Amino acid sequence: MFPKLLALFIILPLIELYVILEVGSVFGALETVLLVVLTAVAGAFFTKLEGLRTLQRMQQQIMHGQLPAEELVDSVLICVAGVLLLTPGFLTDAFGLWILIPPTRTLFKRWLRYRFDRYLGSRPTITRTNRPG
Repeated sequence: MFPKLLALFIILPLIELYVILEVGSVFGALETVLLVVLTAVAGAFFTKLEGLRTLQRMQQQIMHGQLPAEELVDSVLICVAGVLLLTPGFLTDAFGLWILIPPTRTLFKRWLRYRFDRYLGSRPTITRTNRPG
């Protein structure tokens, strides 16, 4: 777990910084900053739209007496996408956009379900035995 956190909090920002510097060397500093701000604003807007759509689907399912399980997972993923889109950087923006788009979010949900099922399958099971006395 520690190596993954190390990659997330140290290596990923360094890669993001490198990409921003490379883009800045091609387009210029002002244009790069404007592009980063534009992706954050657009990301917030599209995250809000997708969140409202998901909220409407949740309300409809609840009104029909169904548990909105898929929509709950969608809402968490939309929240993660929003955080990624608001984080300065092009890689996090690309990943956030990938999660925000419904067809690719479905692929991501399938992958998460697969990982979760593998995790549960690898866990030892506890059995209860009734022993006398």
